[in-house]
Formats: sequence, C-alpha cells, structure tokens
Amino acid sequence: MTLEEKRSRLGEIIRSYGKAAVAFSGGVDSSLLCAVAREELGEGAAAITIVSPLLPKSELDDAAAVAEQVGIRHILVESREIEEEVAANPKDRCYHCKKREFGAIARAARELGIGTVLDGSNVDDESDYRPGMRAIAELGVASPLKEAGLGKEEIRELSRRLGLPTAEKPAFACLASRIPYGERIDAAKLARVERAEDYLRSRGFRQFRVRSHGDLARIEVGPSERAKLFSEAAMDAMAAAFESFGFLYSCVDLAGYRRGSLNKAIGEGGR
Repeated sequence: MTLEEKRSRLGEIIRSYGKAAVAFSGGVDSSLLCAVAREELGEGAAAITIVSPLLPKSELDDAAAVAEQVGIRHILVESREIEEEVAANPKDRCYHCKKREFGAIARAARELGIGTVLDGSNVDDESDYRPGMRAIAELGVASPLKEAGLGKEEIRELSRRLGLPTAEKPAFACLASRIPYGERIDAAKLARVERAEDYLRSRGFRQFRVRSHGDLARIEVGPSERAKLFSEAAMDAMAAAFESFGFLYSCVDLAGYRRGSLNKAIGEGGR
C-alpha cells in the first residue's frame, strides 16, 4: 500500500469507532493519532493524558501544545502514586504500568461517553521488547496506526504534512525506562533523571538518555552529538550540574544513545 492508501485506511478505521479517546503521551505516534481522530470524529474525539511521576513536565507541555493546535479535547488524569508492581521494577514492569494507566484512561473515557480507547502502537513496535502490549490487548485497546500498516517513518511523514511539531521529535520513553530492572523506582530517582535530561536539552542535545545506576548517571547522547560532550569546560559544567541533581558520579557511554541499552542485561531489545 502507498502512504496515501494507508492514510485513507487509517481514516476509515477511526471513523468506524464513532467516538474515541486517544491515550496521549505527547509523542510522535499519539500526536498524529490525535490529529487524525479530531479530523475524522470532530467532537467525538478526545485526548487523555496520565499525569504521573513517570511523565516529565516537558512531555506534558508538548502534549498540551499539540492538543491545542489540533483542537482536540484534552483531559488530564492525575496519578501521583507509583504502585508497588511498578516501583519494584520487574522485567514486566511496563505490563503493570500500562494495565493501570490504560485502565484509568478507559474509565475517564467512559465518563465522557466514549467506549473506545486508542493507542499509538505502530508496525515497527512489533520488533521491540514491549511487555505493555499484553496489557493493551487484555484491555481491548485499539491500535489503528498498526492496523493501517503504518511504521514510524511513515508516521513522521504524515505528521510533516499536517504541520505537527512532533514530526521531527526524537523518540521518547517514560522515565522508568532509565532505571535498570530490579532497582527500585521512586519519585526522587525519577525527578533527578528528569532534571538531568532537562539539562542536556538546555545544552542543545536532541537525542539522549540519562540512565540511573544507583548513585551513577550514565549519559547517552546521539552518536552524531558525542563530540559536543568532549570539551573540558562542558564536562566540568556537566559534572557539577549532575552532582547538584543528586548523582554522586556521572559518566559518558562511549557508544552513545541506542534504543534499549538497559534491556541488554535481560537479553531483550527495548527503548
């Protein structure tokens, strides 16, 4: 199928729901889904974002900006507690997290008179380690991007055509993915990772992760951006900043950013 045919198919799928709520993170995939849902369903579309310690403020701000641009109703659901199954950080952490978050989204959707919840999964996700997909299937969440046969680069191209600010946005995953499986997650650890990543963003880096290993921050930046790290002044400033955020030590991963680096420890791909 051509991209135009896939876009047409996506519209058909979404129209068939009559009403739908998008599980909206502010990322590339769910932003396109919001735009198309609003176009196809009008007031029958809504975007629902879970506000939790796992979602950085920068992502929440991006979600609000996209929702305003496309004109979709944007509902915020507060979820400030980190449930024990997530805090314990087992290998299937994402399953427990998605089960809770999508359950909350479904309840909020029902209060709006909407019975269908959509997520932004696409065909490229099938090659990734995503235990959360099991929760999505169990809850009956629909994945119209995947059903239409759309991959990540096609989603970016459609986003460009619609003028969405997320078209070139780097890949993102929730803050819990910065902490190795088995190491307990708490709000303080997530907050220091968020501050560290905000710092990298303020220094002009585009693709990055700050992986938290106890008191150590392992800094990954895009391979083409690594040279920006290696000046004496930059390293001194970064070391001081990361220490002020609560890390005793900081180091640079020489391989640079790559998707799922923490999942190497469990023999899986990831994010």
